[in-house]
Amino acid sequence: MINVAVMGYGTVGSGVVEVLERNREAIAKRAGEEICVKYVLDLRDFLGNPIQEKVVHDFEVVVGDPEVAIVVETMGGIEPAYTFVKRSLLAGKSVATSNKALVEKHGTELLAIAREKNINFLFEASVGGGIPILRPLQTSLTADVIEEIGGILNGTTNYMLTKMYNEGVDYDTVLKEAQDKGYAERNPEADVEGYDTGRKIAILCSLVTGKKTDFEDIYTEGITKVGKEDMAYAKELGMNIKLIATAKRHGDKMCVMVAPVLMGSGHPLYAVNDVFNAVFVRGNMLGEAMFYGSGAGKLPTASAVVADVVEAAKNPSSSMMGTWTDEKVELQPLDEVCRRFFVRMSGDARERRAAVEAAFGPVTLVEVEGLGGEFGFLTEEMAEGAYAKCEAEVPGILHRLRIEG
Repeated sequence: MINVAVMGYGTVGSGVVEVLERNREAIAKRAGEEICVKYVLDLRDFLGNPIQEKVVHDFEVVVGDPEVAIVVETMGGIEPAYTFVKRSLLAGKSVATSNKALVEKHGTELLAIAREKNINFLFEASVGGGIPILRPLQTSLTADVIEEIGGILNGTTNYMLTKMYNEGVDYDTVLKEAQDKGYAERNPEADVEGYDTGRKIAILCSLVTGKKTDFEDIYTEGITKVGKEDMAYAKELGMNIKLIATAKRHGDKMCVMVAPVLMGSGHPLYAVNDVFNAVFVRGNMLGEAMFYGSGAGKLPTASAVVADVVEAAKNPSSSMMGTWTDEKVELQPLDEVCRRFFVRMSGDARERRAAVEAAFGPVTLVEVEGLGGEFGFLTEEMAEGAYAKCEAEVPGILHRLRIEG
């Protein structure tokens, strides 16, 4: 029997216990032994819940018990999760976590400890929720140089953008609906400002480059400025708007960013809707591949955590996860990145076209019936830095979106 301690009995932690119980026999066959939850560490009591008999309030009970082989961290946040995870690894216990903030900030150190101790620090659920992506990167795609990785990595914002596109509702209305349904937190900042997505692409970039990528260094733009007017133009153009994270090789540098983009129907991420996520990978030998599924939710995320527990149980004396060094990845300056832009502008298209083209060069005008007093235009490909200078020269710009593909 392999004993596990679950730290944090919230949404994901309770899901881990549920998955281990409901799929007990199948998991035992795959792991080679029965996996049993010995402790649940939480500040709270859960009176009336059978789990109460396993609840402890003192981390020392967990770290000091030699029978606990694997620790599951689903507390979230940096502290005390970092301290507890580090001490667990130093005590020779493998760790599985869903905590993207912890992995992004301290992954280098924690992976190094796991490798030194010949144990596992696994975090499949930290990036794609229930989508398996980290393990394929470490196994199936090891013959490739990954030229590009990214995609739709946040179910909350994808749900909101899908509703805005399909129903023509505004941002505030769809945010309240997402909160009422439990898709968005009362404080939705981490999701809607792109911070959650930024931490996930930082982890993916660190893995594919072998160098540390700091979330704070990544250009990150959320969806708070996307309005129903933007969606109307997207429909007129036969395009869609998605919050995309991307990490692309550009020579010896990486172009890494998070931003809402316009994309055409030929893009593989165009039809990924609602709370679903997808990770797009392009390898120099593989070509293009996409991993699609539930990016969040109690049981999908818990399933990914338990998959890591099984891997740790099957490999008790070897470190399965790749690592990255303390050397920071060199990022391509945003000003140098070239792309096309979609711009919304106040005024009459025919009256303002000359001024627009004097600044931006040739453009394609776009007008939407029912949107009076404004128009849109598509630029030719240009550097981000050049666009910023043009934007400063022309008054009346209401919003701009980058174009992907």
